[in-house]
Amino acid sequence: MTSEIRLFTRVTVAKAKSVVANPDEPADPEGGGGFAEWAMLTVHTLRIELAKSYRVAVDLLSEMPGVLEEIGLTRLPHYTVLRTWFERIPTATWRAFLGASAEKRTGHAAIDSTGFDRDQPSRHYANRTNYRVRALKVTALVDVETLYITDIHSTTSKKHDVKIGPQVARRNAGDLRSLAADRGYDAKAFRDELRENGIRPLIKHRIMNPLDHAHNARMNGDRYHQRSMSETVFSSIKRTLGSAVRARSWWLEFREMLLKATVYNLRRSVRYP
Repeated sequence: MTSEIRLFTRVTVAKAKSVVANPDEPADPEGGGGFAEWAMLTVHTLRIELAKSYRVAVDLLSEMPGVLEEIGLTRLPHYTVLRTWFERIPTATWRAFLGASAEKRTGHAAIDSTGFDRDQPSRHYANRTNYRVRALKVTALVDVETLYITDIHSTTSKKHDVKIGPQVARRNAGDLRSLAADRGYDAKAFRDELRENGIRPLIKHRIMNPLDHAHNARMNGDRYHQRSMSETVFSSIKRTLGSAVRARSWWLEFREMLLKATVYNLRRSVRYP
């Protein structure tokens, strides 16, 4: 019987190969040399799945021949090389990897945000550079029926939800049929843009007058209340993958969040095929 981590690796390899330019490149070329990009995407995913540092993750994987066989690796990179790969792989590839992992979509989504702590290494970096922001604001677009994360946005600023929401929705307009959000995303311009793109806005109005009550009452109750699925997803990620990010700069923290979301999706693929 195939172990869950080996099955997880098998699914990850398939998704990683689907987003790179050369999916047929050997994971570990004979005679030495570099590693395939898809293989490094897979190893980084396993690092997050194992919830270990670069050094410890490489040590653990070296004791998992079945997992290495799934990837096609006869050797592992030094942990410092693995860290370099994390910086080298373009953000667009990490985004595509997340998109490939969200294989089941209905078009009915919810958007919400939460905070992830910037842990001790990040705080040391922040203090050294006089950068005092202690939390990363992460916004996720979640399919409310399949619970797959389809997109991630992160910021260290106090950027308001009504600015983030349109940016995320615009990037995913072709895949959306409805979008649910709380009153933090209440803005006429946002609703108008969603409708122009054929997306039904399910965003509660702030109560300013009786008409706002009427607008809220007409909203699809069942579909709107599935908005809470975003909170469920965030809770799962924090409980199983940690509520902090470890990278030492905000752009690497963003990649780390993309990778956490990808691991969450891949777990769903393995457990709920």
